Amino acid sequence: MTNSDFSPPPNNAANPGMPPPLGLLTMFRLGLFQMGLGIMSLLTLGVLNRIMIDELNVVPFIAASAIAMHQFVSPARVWFGQMSDTKPLFGLHRTGYVWLGAVGFTAIAFIALQVIWQLGGSLQATGWSGVTYLWAGLLALIFAVYGLALSASSTPFAALLVDVTDDDNRSKLIGVVWSMLMVGIVIGAIVSSRLLEQPDVCGAAIATYDPSQDGKVANIAQLSATVNPAFIIMPLVVFGLSILATFGVEKKYSRYASRSTAIAREDQITLGRALKVLTANRQTGLFFSFLLVLTLSIFMQDAVLEPYGGEVFGMCIADTTRLNVPFGMGTLFGISGTGFLLLPRLGKKNTTRLGCFCAAVCFGLIILAGFTASRGLLSGALFFFGLSAGVITAGATSLMLDLTAAETAGTFIGAWGLSQAMARGLATVLGGTVLNIGKAIFATPVLAYGLVFTLQAVGMMVAVWMLRRVNVQEFRTSAQVAIAKVLEGELD
Repeated sequence: MTNSDFSPPPNNAANPGMPPPLGLLTMFRLGLFQMGLGIMSLLTLGVLNRIMIDELNVVPFIAASAIAMHQFVSPARVWFGQMSDTKPLFGLHRTGYVWLGAVGFTAIAFIALQVIWQLGGSLQATGWSGVTYLWAGLLALIFAVYGLALSASSTPFAALLVDVTDDDNRSKLIGVVWSMLMVGIVIGAIVSSRLLEQPDVCGAAIATYDPSQDGKVANIAQLSATVNPAFIIMPLVVFGLSILATFGVEKKYSRYASRSTAIAREDQITLGRALKVLTANRQTGLFFSFLLVLTLSIFMQDAVLEPYGGEVFGMCIADTTRLNVPFGMGTLFGISGTGFLLLPRLGKKNTTRLGCFCAAVCFGLIILAGFTASRGLLSGALFFFGLSAGVITAGATSLMLDLTAAETAGTFIGAWGLSQAMARGLATVLGGTVLNIGKAIFATPVLAYGLVFTLQAVGMMVAVWMLRRVNVQEFRTSAQVAIAKVLEGELD
């Protein structure tokens, strides 16, 4: 069965030499890359963060700040995007960057875990000594390199999605690809929880955990023997998915050459000139700010959700890892349903606005679950939060691709990726910081965690207010004028 079985045949008579339309099977194949990113996100923000905060008793601010370093190197996304626009690798604009980045981030994840064991061992042996801080600093540096590899891969991949689609099928591709991201989170949660569900690291170690004590909270040798295999097996799977997802797609389906007026003059769209295109457009700044606030509000709980399950609900590592299942399933339904049902009917801005309102309500339910100690309510709240996040993701991502100029697609995608990555980094650090503040103010853990979720709900309302000022038509008009001036040298 070929891709053409899922799409109408291309009208070659009307468009001689144009690539064929993207089939549904190829859309799902592209989604395998996002599925891999979902797995890696689960391993880093879920498993590693939980181990540091709950098992190794690392201060939440330090744990969150170290992990967030992979987001704070996000300015490199603009550079990698521009490089993929202008400097083909292995004869292709996007695919070579995707593969090299995948090699990097899958290998570095295992290295980061080994440093975490050394950090935990030093903390147990000497407390917060100079050596312990050095290990924490090295961990932050490793996560920064991890972020560079992730940027080198994910930004050209997002630009590839622009290259291989047209306006009439882009929303469907977004629905499929971002749904697969959630599939990756769900699969990663299920497989990782099975790999981590061992009696020697689940139950007793958590039951004796006392956050007021600074002593040992886990047997690191036993813990590492259980966790290490997961960080070997899962990254290898992710690398294989990255190759399978993108092999041959760009060569067959990319419309970059036919769309870009700058393709024969690649030397003229330098990074500096591409940035001039970005800054020449008022809408770029507005949408950048909107994405920053929106992403910050969605992901602030990343640093605290698994510890929330461990400290407030008494869950073990495997149980808190499985909290990603209802969230991932909800997001999966939200993205797929939005791409095919809500977006065509409500439009991109109204769809995104609806998701923001629903997400704010869900944060209240997550807090209520903590007060009632109801695991069922927590799972239900996470499912509906995932559903809301899926609606937001599909709406905002479709809007993002509309706010992208073909001639500098990689650079624009890099800019949007920069905004989101900065926000996710800030969200991780802010989540840990607010949790620290909450613990200093409140004696009851649920109130400390509730402070984080309340702040997220407020952020959602701010994002709704900012969305009103975004105008796609104004962006397109300004972008085309700016690009023409760049090619003429008038913006230098």
